Amino acid sequence: MKKIRMNVAGRVQGVGFRFMTKMIADELGITGFARNEDDGSVTIEAVGPEEKINLFIQKVKASPSPYGRVNQFEIEEDFQIKETSRFIAL
Repeated sequence: MKKIRMNVAGRVQGVGFRFMTKMIADELGITGFARNEDDGSVTIEAVGPEEKINLFIQKVKASPSPYGRVNQFEIEEDFQIKETSRFIAL
């Protein structure tokens, strides 16, 4: 299982970004969460098979929300991320 944390910035709050990210995660069988940050960015933790995580990353970079736009993207692998049973939009 691949475990990643990413932070995305741009037009990612108030446009359904977290909800659409959850829909993609559910489609791919990825668990974790998406959370708004005070600086206007969104933090995402995701756990799943490597090929599914790679596809998830591509879809998030392209903005899962039709009204969203990702301008900045940071990602790191973190093996200490806790595995959960589902993906939630906080």
